[in-house]
Amino acid sequence: MRAIPTVTRNLLIINLLLFLLRQLLLVTPVFGGMTVDLNNVFGLYFILTPEFHIWQPLTYMFMHGGWTHVILNMFMLWMFGAVIEQVFGARKFLFYYIFCGLGAAFIQELMQFVGAVPPYSCTVGASGAIYSLLIAFGMLFPEERMFIIPIPVPIKAKWMVLGSIIIEALTGLSDDGVAHMAHLGGMLFGFLLLVYWKHRSGSYGRGTTNVFSNLQNKWTGYVRHRSEQHRRRDDNASAPAGRQSDWDYNARKKREQDEIDRILDKIRASGYDALTKEEKQKLFDQSRK
Repeated sequence: MRAIPTVTRNLLIINLLLFLLRQLLLVTPVFGGMTVDLNNVFGLYFILTPEFHIWQPLTYMFMHGGWTHVILNMFMLWMFGAVIEQVFGARKFLFYYIFCGLGAAFIQELMQFVGAVPPYSCTVGASGAIYSLLIAFGMLFPEERMFIIPIPVPIKAKWMVLGSIIIEALTGLSDDGVAHMAHLGGMLFGFLLLVYWKHRSGSYGRGTTNVFSNLQNKWTGYVRHRSEQHRRRDDNASAPAGRQSDWDYNARKKREQDEIDRILDKIRASGYDALTKEEKQKLFDQSRK
């Protein structure tokens, strides 16, 4: 079993701890002998209601309604977040997750403002941010085959994403207690951010994997820069007396970078799960430097 990257692991812990704390406060009298529902404080209310507070567009994504809600969300966070964080790196992954969660909150508020969603509802859950991981996975690994319950055969990630969009769009205006508009909002903001990163980089291949090529180039550039810093520090510390030859340094640098490029090309062609244990560990070690 692969190690869970740092940000994904911490997000899992925070969500689960807050859920358990809410469950405890629901049955334990505190202030004046009354119980407290944390969702009423940290869940997202419509901005024009008295229950709305400025912190709610951020805190709502760490709150959940029940055991099924939190277990399904955390399962999806573990399944998709671990892979996406490996590709993005910790900082970019955390920014992407929070940005899309805020985007989901914005769309939910907008839909309440125009009357498409009842303004009395309280929105909780990491689903908006997690649906952004879903679309990121579909754009990064469109040909990856996955088993989705109850479908008995594996389907490609790109069709899974398209199906999720269609389902959420068809049920978006129903009053079934699920924030479908927040789900679509997370996917929309995730798509827009990925496209922004793509055009900011400027050079890609063709097709859906263009976004992956952009993120790969930016990620390898960051890894290369950090690796050079560490190598130079190590070379200065280990060189016996003279200055290390430029030829030796450049040759070693090229060998190590070629290995990282080979691993990333393998991800793009065959998916993350096609990597060997050693390749996954090497990629994980590079992303933490």
